[in-house]
Amino acid sequence: MKYRIRLIETDEGWSVSCLDLPGCHSQGSNREEALDAIKDAIQLWLEVEAEESGIKSAETLELAV
Repeated sequence: MKYRIRLIETDEGWSVSCLDLPGCHSQGSNREEALDAIKDAIQLWLEVEAEESGIKSAETLELAV
C-alpha cells in the first residue's frame, strides 16, 4: 500500500506526517532520518489499529514518496 506523507523542514530538523493515517507523525534531524522514522510510525500505527479492531495481522509492503 502507498501512503501520502508531508515533509516540513524547520530550524530543528524535519517533521513528517502521514496524511492518510490520522495522528501518524514523526521527525528526524535530516530528511532521510525523517523518512525512515515515518515508515516505522506507519507500521506501528497499523499494528495498533489492527489490535484495536481485532485484526490478526497487518503488513506494510511499500512506501512511495
